[in-house]
Amino acid sequence: MAKGTATTAELESALEEHRVELTGYCYRMLGSSFEAEDAVQDTLVRAWRGYGRFEGRSSLRSWLYRIATNVCLDMLAAGNKRARPMDLTESTPLAQAALSPRPDHTWLEPVPDARVLPTVQDPAEAAVARESVRLAFVAALQQLPPKQRAVLILREVLAWRASEVADLLGTSVASVNSALQRARATLAERGDKGADAAVHDPLDEEQQELLKRYVAAFEGYDMAALTALLREDAVMTMPPFDLWLAGPADITGFMTTLGAPCAGSRLVPVRANGLPAFAQYKPDPEAGGFTPWAVQVLEVSDGRITGFHCFLDTGRWFPLFGLPLRLEAETDQVEQGAQGRVGAAQP
Repeated sequence: MAKGTATTAELESALEEHRVELTGYCYRMLGSSFEAEDAVQDTLVRAWRGYGRFEGRSSLRSWLYRIATNVCLDMLAAGNKRARPMDLTESTPLAQAALSPRPDHTWLEPVPDARVLPTVQDPAEAAVARESVRLAFVAALQQLPPKQRAVLILREVLAWRASEVADLLGTSVASVNSALQRARATLAERGDKGADAAVHDPLDEEQQELLKRYVAAFEGYDMAALTALLREDAVMTMPPFDLWLAGPADITGFMTTLGAPCAGSRLVPVRANGLPAFAQYKPDPEAGGFTPWAVQVLEVSDGRITGFHCFLDTGRWFPLFGLPLRLEAETDQVEQGAQGRVGAAQP
């Protein structure tokens, strides 16, 4: 689109083309799906209003990333860092389990793949994009100072040259390289749980079978079957509660005590954070059918589930994922069973 010749419709279309990749960038920066969408909307409004001052010395894409970076840095100025429960507390033995909520702004949030992963033809590029929105990686990013965070994402995820990043941030190439080195060192020191999660795209036969078994075990509330699917060091989290559990015994023990009302739930596959995920609908004993309860994001490695992250619905997740706010007991989604509902869960 040539500078100075764009019609209103052409400018709107050109800006909108970048929405998904900008949302992915802002999500990695902010750790919040809703704040990322707000940041992108602010970015596009600023670009619309400032287009007359855009001199065209860089591409429209680079200019938008400059604006988005400034928006995110402004939003991060308050110092709030999104986190997972294991970033804040030690694991809780089942005997001491208590549900203590923290404010929504405390937590790293899940995000639908479709909102942050643009369609690309290069399989390697697509794999990098998926890896870079996984919960463990985004959580690790939140521990970096904001400018280091931006440098790492631009250089390592988006493959910008150091000179391009330096120009965007208004700094030197040496400063960018130094920030990248420090960011890499910080991530290496953390060794985050879930960083070894390995899921192919599309799911291979073994992974499809694992998810089918998981759906059958969870919907049947079969703790023996679920235990067989969990790795010995598996973790379970439940934001907005800061409780997290480690090991199959405590996870399944929780599910049959404090979590017992989830028995009889139904799972609907979704795509979140480049990982297999399900929307959990809990039985509604009063009205019948099923009501939204949680978005489950699974981390998988070596044929076992290593992370079982339940983002309890606060009236936000199901609309974000475009999910219905109720399932009737007789719907096809419920009746088709585990066998037919796994394919759409692949990243």
